[in-house]
Amino acid sequence: MMSKLWKPIGLAALACAVFMLLNNTSLFLEHASEKPVLLAHRGVSQQFDRTNLKNDTCTAERMLPPTHSYLENTIASMRASFEAGADVVELDVHPTRDGQFAVFHDWTLDCRTDGQGVTREHAMEELRRLDVGYGYTADGGKTFPFRGKGIGLMPSLADVLTIFPEKTFLINIKSNDPAEGHLLAAALRKASPSQLERLMVYGGDAPIATLRSELPNLETMSRGTLKACLISYIGYGWTGIVPDACKHTIIFAPINIAPWLWGWPDRFLRRMSDAGSSVFAIGPYLGGEFSTGIDTPQDVRQLPEGFTGGVMTNEIETIGPLLRRPLGGNRAR
Repeated sequence: MMSKLWKPIGLAALACAVFMLLNNTSLFLEHASEKPVLLAHRGVSQQFDRTNLKNDTCTAERMLPPTHSYLENTIASMRASFEAGADVVELDVHPTRDGQFAVFHDWTLDCRTDGQGVTREHAMEELRRLDVGYGYTADGGKTFPFRGKGIGLMPSLADVLTIFPEKTFLINIKSNDPAEGHLLAAALRKASPSQLERLMVYGGDAPIATLRSELPNLETMSRGTLKACLISYIGYGWTGIVPDACKHTIIFAPINIAPWLWGWPDRFLRRMSDAGSSVFAIGPYLGGEFSTGIDTPQDVRQLPEGFTGGVMTNEIETIGPLLRRPLGGNRAR
């Protein structure tokens, strides 16, 4: 009796395996000719030692010897990023005391500027007067090569969207306050429909949930939504069903985890595009709070041959010339 049962069970298992293979292979897809969509994390910026990095680490004090004069989250940095081949520039925002959004990374001003205190406790007019290059040093405080050169360079989000009306940005909310999602939604509603379509936002679970409810067509991501998407997709994405958590979102795919995503790369990218989501390959995830970018030629070689998804990099000036896409490309779909 058992031997008679094993045959249909074996055939069913074989049929399932064949279905999984055919349903997830990229061999029969027409290969897209586009080059990767490049995301410049923080724009062209000063690099720093990432050893034992923590949320409160003052990275300006860890600056590596500078090879250019650009400072992160400034208009000049963003412009240089687009000129280097970026399709998307990531920037960080904090609400200000007078109802605007300052484009600045740190929770406090003490590390990077000549100001003090919590960034969001200041008015935008005060923040504009600061020197955003004040705290950078590559030799333990002996010299400060950008001191005096960053005065007035902290822009508002409104400044950025006015100066670059046709460009794509990924906006990072730096808190987990749900009210911040409401404030940002109000600010983004001032953009034209075509400009709003080019914006994406990621950040804490609470503000992103608020933002999603108020601007449901905006592509957003939080750590929670990304984790839910990847775990669900690894679990049953072989069926071709895209989990709800993977729809209309941003997906960061670490290059050491991406091969576990059913249909990686081309069929996975096609499924996510059809679900209204943008995919960016990032550096390997090794646990902890931080991920790396695709920052070296060695990292580039770990991408699938002919990869056409998005690529997040901290070194757009290095990676841009390697993966530069034709002008006019925009999204990571």
